[in-house]
Amino acid sequence: MSTASEVATHVPAAGPAPAAVGAATALLDAYTPGARFLATPSRTLLAHGVHSEVPHGEQPLAERVTATLAAARASGHLAPVVIGAIPFDHEAPAALAVPRTVRVAPPLTADPLIALPAPAPDAAGWRVREVPGPAEYEAGVAGAVERMWRGEFSKVVLARTLELTSAGPLDIRGLLERLARRDPSGYTFALPTSPTGTLLGASPELLVSRRGRRVVANPLAGSTPRSGDLAEDVRRAATLLESAKDLHEHAVVVDAVHQALAPHCSDLTVPAQPTLIRTATMWHLSTTVTGTLASPDTSALELACALHPTPAVCGTPTATARRVIHETEPFDRGFFTGMVGWGDAEGDGEWVVTIRCAEAGEHALRLYAGAGVVAASQPESETAETAAKFRTFLDAVGAEL
Repeated sequence: MSTASEVATHVPAAGPAPAAVGAATALLDAYTPGARFLATPSRTLLAHGVHSEVPHGEQPLAERVTATLAAARASGHLAPVVIGAIPFDHEAPAALAVPRTVRVAPPLTADPLIALPAPAPDAAGWRVREVPGPAEYEAGVAGAVERMWRGEFSKVVLARTLELTSAGPLDIRGLLERLARRDPSGYTFALPTSPTGTLLGASPELLVSRRGRRVVANPLAGSTPRSGDLAEDVRRAATLLESAKDLHEHAVVVDAVHQALAPHCSDLTVPAQPTLIRTATMWHLSTTVTGTLASPDTSALELACALHPTPAVCGTPTATARRVIHETEPFDRGFFTGMVGWGDAEGDGEWVVTIRCAEAGEHALRLYAGAGVVAASQPESETAETAAKFRTFLDAVGAEL
């Protein structure tokens, strides 16, 4: 018998099972493509089947999700949970569904077995294509900086992609396991976004969570690559904490989060100075914003939609930054810099910024990475930052840039 709880019509997903050795990794091991896997610092979820899908339409997304959850409960699903992905473009269709069953376990970090190594990636003979290439990306950054100096806008996040193709089929399950075991304290996901597509990722950034009336957001902005040398790694972390460029970039994002959450909260605590968090490849400036909801009727997804997109993934002013992204990036972001997460019928949930991610098909991966561009940005530095962010996936698949 599994040590994880199984939710069909009787166990609420907001209450993960008591800690048990092997409970969380059992769900990781049980994942197969087409299922929905999501691991957060509070729980691990593995969902199968589709009870109902959230329809696309003109009604606000949070209202459509609430209606879908209510209909699922009315049909006899006693603990419906919506799980899935929301794109960067809020007008594009989301990939959200109420699964038939959800198995729930404690977080991966509570399971000692997560420390066991993942199987090494196969030698797939990857073909790698950069879109755009470094020179074109740097020209886009330089153009954005020039426009900022003219006063058109103050920040934009510009991304680039890597298209990886292999002769053989992708080992999506092995890729997910390597992502989860490398950074088990983050947010790891594998979610179907089309009949043949899977969104995979290991994001460090919580957009917002809600449990009861407690609200938490953890904006990240300002980054530097990690180093394998301990002394150099510490030096880079200390430099990031003192970087005027990165501190300004971070402050813009935190202020935007504050302004978006304040109308929904009776109190809100915003630390004056950021701290640091680290992943296997990056250091990030981090601020944890906490608050209390003014109304218990405001769901986690409503808060997430009020926040999305933050200047950390788009820029400021938002409308201008969106336009610059559309003019500069030679690809559709799709679900990159959107949201992934879960929500229940009571309004609780966790929604995560979709970064450090890839869209997977049968033989191909499209990797995404972006960098915040401000007036003080250097094009070569932003290219290096995106290259460092690609390492999360390149290491997981055994490919080189």
